[in-house]
Amino acid sequence: MITMDDIIRDGHPTLRKVAEEVEMPPSDEDKQILKSLLEYVINSQDTEVCSRYGLRPGIGLAAPQINVSKRMIAVHLTDEKGVLYSYALFNPKIISHSVEKAYLESGEGCLSVDEVIPGYVPRYARITVKGTNLDGEAVKLRLKGYPAICFQHEIDHLNGIMFYDHIDKTNPFRRIEGAIVINR
Repeated sequence: MITMDDIIRDGHPTLRKVAEEVEMPPSDEDKQILKSLLEYVINSQDTEVCSRYGLRPGIGLAAPQINVSKRMIAVHLTDEKGVLYSYALFNPKIISHSVEKAYLESGEGCLSVDEVIPGYVPRYARITVKGTNLDGEAVKLRLKGYPAICFQHEIDHLNGIMFYDHIDKTNPFRRIEGAIVINR
């Protein structure tokens, strides 16, 4: 089971590397790593498990965050309509996106970043992601709003990008022209 001790923190060199593609079919070890990423985000949303193991709640986790520089992410969240998005993907890739932007009004956080970094993080409002699930099946997801933001955050980790890299350094709360504001 992954705990906070397994999650590397901001400044660790692995977080700035471009992660390697996972060879298909994935090895048993890669499958186990991906399962454990999903298990962490699910466990971290259970208050009892959180307090027992000292977990910080999260909705997504990428393999580089546990010092494994491979293209694997797990996401577990519900959108504003209560629809559950629970995915563990090998080699996820954004294959298309909207011109329109969106951002979380509350800003973004990260399990690898201990301090709060205020500011708006511009993202695409809608994306299409392709990847491979734990059963080796090709998955194609059309995402918008909160789920789209989460997937972009996790895929950024695979490319050595941190959420705060997107924040306007001179004016972190500058309104993003024409963007959809998402309240979570």
